Amino acid sequence: MKYTYYGQSCFLLETSLAKLLFDPFISGNPLAKDIDVSKIEADYILVSHGHGDHVADLVAIAKRTNAKVICMPEIAGWLQKQGITNIHDMNIGKFKFDFGTVRMVTATHSSSLPDGSYGGNPAGFVLDVDGKQIYFAGDTGLTLEMKLLAELYKLEYAILPIGGNYTMDAGDAAIAAEYVNCPKVIGVHYDSFPVISIDKYTAVEIFKRAQKQLLLPAIGETIAL
Repeated sequence: MKYTYYGQSCFLLETSLAKLLFDPFISGNPLAKDIDVSKIEADYILVSHGHGDHVADLVAIAKRTNAKVICMPEIAGWLQKQGITNIHDMNIGKFKFDFGTVRMVTATHSSSLPDGSYGGNPAGFVLDVDGKQIYFAGDTGLTLEMKLLAELYKLEYAILPIGGNYTMDAGDAAIAAEYVNCPKVIGVHYDSFPVISIDKYTAVEIFKRAQKQLLLPAIGETIAL
């Protein structure tokens, strides 16, 4: 399985059966200026919530690729108004797709869409694909509900926000990694704006002290999971 980072909380997971794109915000991110959005391919697009820094390129990519969008019903309604029909709406629950199983889980955040309408509940996802179990937390603060995931799954990777202010910072994310009992964390949602800029060395050291590994791929970099 391959993981490619596109900045903020946008990344692509390439499984044996499908390309899964998450929270597409690229063209509005100066740090991702070298990424050609028109060349990103996807079979599915998973959307954690409706904020602009997670959906800015959603409509354009969905129209070009005809990828199936997995999202909350409120985001589905917003997409339908813009001509997107290949949608699988779900809420806090589990569904088996052709590439594997997806569980939508709670996130402690807010969610509104670019037009100001209600975006439904914010969420994260747990994927059971290619024999691996991976948690993407979406935008969230630290919450005790994360401990439930350690009872349900044996996570190999957790993709967690680490920028602070709007979400967990690195310290909270290290605690979250302990809650979900996951040894390897991929950091997202940092450096895109001044208020969420981080010291990468310090963040990595925080995880080392917690006996966890923090991976911080560069924008455009692909790593093997």
